[in-house]
Amino acid sequence: MTDIATRTKDILGRLGAGDPFVADGDLICRSPIDGSEIGRLKSHTPDETSDIIGRAQSAFEQWRTVPAPVRGQFVRELGELLREHKEDLGALVSIEAGKIVSEGLGEVQEMIDICDLAVGLSRQLHGLTIATERPGHRMMEQWHPLGVIGVISAFNFPVAVWSWNAALAFVCGDAVVWKPSEKTLLTAVGCQALAAEAGRRAGVPDGLSALLIGDRTVGELMVDDRRVALVSATGSTRMGKEVAPRVAARLGRTLLELGGNNAAIVAPSADLDLAVRGIVFSAVGTAGQRCTSLRRIIVHESIKDELVAGLKAAYETLPIGSPLESSTLVGPLVDEQAFSAFGAAVAQAQSDGGDLVTGGTQSESDGGFYVHPAIIDMPKQTEIVKAETFAPLLYVLTYSDFDEALALHNDVAQGLSSSIFTLNVREAETFVSVVGSDCGIANVNIGPSGAEIGGAFGGEKETGGGRESGSDAWRAYMRRSTNTVNYSTELPLAQGVEFV
Repeated sequence: MTDIATRTKDILGRLGAGDPFVADGDLICRSPIDGSEIGRLKSHTPDETSDIIGRAQSAFEQWRTVPAPVRGQFVRELGELLREHKEDLGALVSIEAGKIVSEGLGEVQEMIDICDLAVGLSRQLHGLTIATERPGHRMMEQWHPLGVIGVISAFNFPVAVWSWNAALAFVCGDAVVWKPSEKTLLTAVGCQALAAEAGRRAGVPDGLSALLIGDRTVGELMVDDRRVALVSATGSTRMGKEVAPRVAARLGRTLLELGGNNAAIVAPSADLDLAVRGIVFSAVGTAGQRCTSLRRIIVHESIKDELVAGLKAAYETLPIGSPLESSTLVGPLVDEQAFSAFGAAVAQAQSDGGDLVTGGTQSESDGGFYVHPAIIDMPKQTEIVKAETFAPLLYVLTYSDFDEALALHNDVAQGLSSSIFTLNVREAETFVSVVGSDCGIANVNIGPSGAEIGGAFGGEKETGGGRESGSDAWRAYMRRSTNTVNYSTELPLAQGVEFV
């Protein structure tokens, strides 16, 4: 057993998961740090999958009648357990997803934050009182629990995305069945152990929080199950295009948070020091494996050389290596497939006339798939630039007038996150207006990566249109009921209709 495997087993024990490994398990868990095997799990069978969803449905039928503030106590317990185990769960994220230490801890902090938000929300699931044209009547709108929520999460945020959905769903009165990525199963096992302990402390129904272990066939069973009222899926646009029609075929609901091809416009008035710092984190954080990672720079021709020189200097001093080392800023890509996609994209961009400014090569590391983040100066926005490559690959495009920059920015299929660096108030306000960025997130003087839980998270176009986390995203996990109550002795009809 490797040191990483031993550490993983110890962490799972402290999280309350015991020893979940099965010697003959069909699912091999590996760490991208060195590619080593850290354990094996066994997939759920179709019958087991159906039983898990059935128990979740039974739990929902009990949970929906519990007052929302009482439901909030369960999420409060989960938040306290996350605080208690932040270091361990953060380390497990680093081991299994390859995130650097601070990002692993930051992801767990995001879970804590959404729990705090959801606890407060449990006392604010409000509807409306609506003016009615009929005397002696009252019209109102209520929000009721929806049902079983199916969550499909991606490897790059192996725990936070579940919590965005689960914390809100629990206080909304729903049960949650989670199908994590096969690449990050152990973080899910750890989270489920904490949720189970929180459930015991709060006295929730058995099966309220459940985990499905398996490959895409298990996910397909959940997607097709009529007992799952909402499927919240985070991942690639390709995956979303497969999930959406299957759920729609049974007239279920979907919440899709899919791919991004995020850009930053850098205007002539920009604070370049600020821009360089914002760009570097957004482009290389999580080794470029965020849906909000910065992939395109659209810079004014008058400052291009200065900006690119600053970025090149910053990139060439980035510490690359094991994410468990506190000095590391760029960890590994998740697997060989991601590594191959990175190399193919660099080669295609150069074939399209791109000039490799820096990076684009394999890093010298033992095991794992480490790369030097790449900057490529492109003559135009080619198809490879418009495609999302999940790796630290940054394309530089040049513009001469602001309308041209906006056109380049919006000329991609994805619409998740965006940013502009400018001190010109007209440019800033235009960028966040209806004629500016067409993304779900539009930032000024910060990069597109790194969202707070208070705002709704998600995007438009091929990003899927879903919203998670803050603002009024909670409504996706509930059903709306419009009620009219007649407290008079008359029966007037709306629109002046008379029926005698």
